[in-house]
Amino acid sequence: MLGHSFEGIMMKRLSDIGVGHTVVIKSFENNDIFLKLMEMGCVPGEKVRVEQVAPLGDPIAITVSGYNLSLRLDEARNIFVEEVA
Repeated sequence: MLGHSFEGIMMKRLSDIGVGHTVVIKSFENNDIFLKLMEMGCVPGEKVRVEQVAPLGDPIAITVSGYNLSLRLDEARNIFVEEVA
C-alpha cells in the first residue's frame, strides 16, 4: 500500500507497521473515527509502539500514552504515522 504525503514527509498507515516499531501519529484519514481515537490517546504527535499482532492479523496491540490498547485493523488503517529515527 502506498504511503501518504503530509508536509512533504512520506508516512505509512499504523496497520502497516511491524511489531516492535515505534512511530509518531501524524494525521487521520477518516474524521468520523478521529474523536474515538483521540479519546483513547491517539492524537497527532503521540508516540505509538506496536506490541503484538493477533495470529490472524487482527486486532493489533499498541502502547500509547503509557497504556496498552487494542485496535482493529480498520481503525489502524485510518492513522497515518511517521517512523521514529
